[in-house]
Amino acid sequence: MSIRLRLTLWYSGLLAVTLVAFSFIVYYIVSHNTYADLKSKLNIESQFIEVTNLPTTSQLIFQRGSRFESTTIFVQLNSYINSPNGFRSDGTDNLGGYVFDFPTLDQINFRYRYVVRTLADEPFYVLEKPVYASRGSSRIVGSMQVATLMRNEVAMLSQLRQILVLASFAGLVIAFLLGMFLSRKALKPIEQVTEAAERIQSGSDLSTRIPGDTQDEIGRLRQTLNHMLERIEGAYRGLEDTNIAQRRFVSDASHELRTPLTTIRGNVDFLEKIWDSPVVLTDGEPSSDHDQVDVRMASSPKLTAEEKEQLSKEAIKDIADESRRMSRLVNDMLSLARADAGYVMDKDRLELKPLAEEAARRAVFLPRKAEWKVGSLDALNGVWVQGNRDYLVQLLFIFIENGFKYTPSGEVRLEALRSGDKVALVVADTGIGIRKEEVPHIFDRFYRVDVSRGETPGTGLGLSIAKWIADMHHATLEVRTKVGEGTKFIVWLPIDFSEPVEYDIIEPSVRPMETE
Repeated sequence: MSIRLRLTLWYSGLLAVTLVAFSFIVYYIVSHNTYADLKSKLNIESQFIEVTNLPTTSQLIFQRGSRFESTTIFVQLNSYINSPNGFRSDGTDNLGGYVFDFPTLDQINFRYRYVVRTLADEPFYVLEKPVYASRGSSRIVGSMQVATLMRNEVAMLSQLRQILVLASFAGLVIAFLLGMFLSRKALKPIEQVTEAAERIQSGSDLSTRIPGDTQDEIGRLRQTLNHMLERIEGAYRGLEDTNIAQRRFVSDASHELRTPLTTIRGNVDFLEKIWDSPVVLTDGEPSSDHDQVDVRMASSPKLTAEEKEQLSKEAIKDIADESRRMSRLVNDMLSLARADAGYVMDKDRLELKPLAEEAARRAVFLPRKAEWKVGSLDALNGVWVQGNRDYLVQLLFIFIENGFKYTPSGEVRLEALRSGDKVALVVADTGIGIRKEEVPHIFDRFYRVDVSRGETPGTGLGLSIAKWIADMHHATLEVRTKVGEGTKFIVWLPIDFSEPVEYDIIEPSVRPMETE
């Protein structure tokens, strides 16, 4: 059974009980008032009737008052004077030959009572009173019945019952249908939540949102679920982007590692071929007869000792270069792996100017074609920052090496700026520059500007590491570039204005004693 049907049944059941109770109360009040009016009318009319006992004839007679309603009030006297067994011996006959049912003498144990009597299939409301032998006597000699026709009242009460029953039934049916409609409308947001959850479960659309903007309990639930869906979608998109980046990282790393490994393996094979080939002496005669090896050395089937040495040195140099390249790549990947693992670097209070001067001095020894210049570093005078010395130097070297790498002619410059509570290290070059649409991607891993791919060596990891180092130092990176004119990297670092902690060690000393 659905919640909608259960709510409707509960609502209808409660309404049915309410309608029954309401109908009972209405009928009781109307019926009570109707009978109360009849009682009052009979009681008033009975006061205008005087009953007299004639001792000579042993008969009972009554006289109506002037205000007696003879058209609507009927009177019947019952005499028990000549009835030894207590039954009616005589009485009036003023109802066209019809006689009310009457109580026997032994049934009269009341001062008065109201009963319903039926006479000729007509309902009458009757007031019954005992008649005494004389005023002040306690001997009952008869009974008086004052009646009024209650056809209209009975019909009215019957119609009222029918109206209440039909109205209650109609109200119950309407309430059931209305309850179904209202419960459906009230539970529609729940159905929308269910539908959204089903779509999300099937994975068809994570951007699904539950419509509506009410401020009731369902509205608050809708808002909460929509916020939760937004967070789930954001987390899913982030996870998806992370997986894509991870797959791209693995693919690019494999490619970058495969290239030096291929070079190293090729040179190793080349060395094997060189040293397996026969050596030609100065007189042109081979030192050994290995004709089958000559096939593998098609370009130089026979080498002199000097040629072997020269080729071996070149191969070893290539192997060394590629090994260093692999070492740098592995170190860069290790740094990025630390960043992904949430590595928190140790930071100390550092004076920035000596650090920048050291990086500028060591940059002179980097391979380059451009001119290296150091601009004004006066903005760093007395400036301290919270940072890691080795990583900050690495950050500067990444920008400087990039400047040398992509500046075939011109200059690379290091200078400093200061603005408020921040200080900037600026590395500017006059190289090839970067296209505007590529700037947002230069800090992505293994990303290299199109014009530089295949022309300059590199792995595309340097700027990613620089971005991580800047983030660890709460620094802001700013890039200004124009194709053909150069690129400027600006690192804004927050200045540490805290006072250095001074440690004073006071050792106890003994005052030397004076000697006489």
